[in-house]
Amino acid sequence: MIIVMDPTAGEREIGAVEAKIRTHGLGVHVSRGTERTLIGAIGDERALEPEMFETMPGVERALHILKPYKLVAREWHRASTTIDVGGVVVGGAEVQMIAGPCSVETPAQMNAAADAVAAGGARLMRGGAFKPRTSPYAFQGKGVDGLRLLKDAAARHGLPVVTELMDVRMLDTFLDQGVDVIQVGTRNMQNFDLLKEVGRVDVPVILKRGMSATVSEWLMAAEYVAAGGNHKIVLCERGIRTFETAYRNVLDVTAIPVLKRETHLPVIVDPSHAGGKAWMVPSLACAAVAAGADGLLVEVHPDPRQAWCDADQALTPADFATLMHRLAALAPAVGRRMAIRAEAWAFA
Repeated sequence: MIIVMDPTAGEREIGAVEAKIRTHGLGVHVSRGTERTLIGAIGDERALEPEMFETMPGVERALHILKPYKLVAREWHRASTTIDVGGVVVGGAEVQMIAGPCSVETPAQMNAAADAVAAGGARLMRGGAFKPRTSPYAFQGKGVDGLRLLKDAAARHGLPVVTELMDVRMLDTFLDQGVDVIQVGTRNMQNFDLLKEVGRVDVPVILKRGMSATVSEWLMAAEYVAAGGNHKIVLCERGIRTFETAYRNVLDVTAIPVLKRETHLPVIVDPSHAGGKAWMVPSLACAAVAAGADGLLVEVHPDPRQAWCDADQALTPADFATLMHRLAALAPAVGRRMAIRAEAWAFA
């Protein structure tokens, strides 16, 4: 950390800053220029925060030199992390597809959805049993019964499941039901108590970006999970809120290469929530793969017109199969390959 002193700061103010740094176990280097005095904290500066110094007399500003996140930073872990989910590897050379309906509705709907996900070639299935909705009167999900329906439908094709955890009190239930990947949604990205708890379990976590979160804030949220001991973290870009109203959210494609540079964690993209319309999903999915995404999280419903949640953005089984063929053709152009269930190509 560097503390920039005000031009009027005297030896007393400088000495006070030096003393405060040393009380936190760090060394000090003072550089006196013609206009400013700079004080450098030597050691692991993560023990310090700018606010600790900026209220002190004579201090103009304080700023970190090192990134505030450490466990998820590539500077501390050069090799890219891969995460094994029941034999399905997220990260690495293959791009994974996670597909399924926004919400779990009925046994028939879930079985048809699982059939479509498997036939299209995806190797993981998503489905919402607990739904965070803007309106308290909207469908909130089927809860624990929904978890069972999701697991039963996916098991017919040997698909690991991804579903969202909203309440820390339900974590044990998720573990009891054998959820393969816990999703932390955009509204809970900075629910720090929830992040701490999923950091204590040995289950992969998909951490979605908050709708107004910076990349740094997102990575700090991931650091909460990693600090608890769980390093099986997948970051999911799902679009951010801006002034634009032509589509649901703005897919931040730029975040993908930035994250691949900043962190060793796998990065996936949710094009369904970004565009909010099914016709946008294929283009956004292709853009994500071209930009370096390690996977996609796509909504697929056997009959989107009858969907209980987010009907406009769900792909039909036929459109999903077409998208998978398109992605399989695109991925080699950027040095990747699309992970496809071998039996799925029977329809090709």
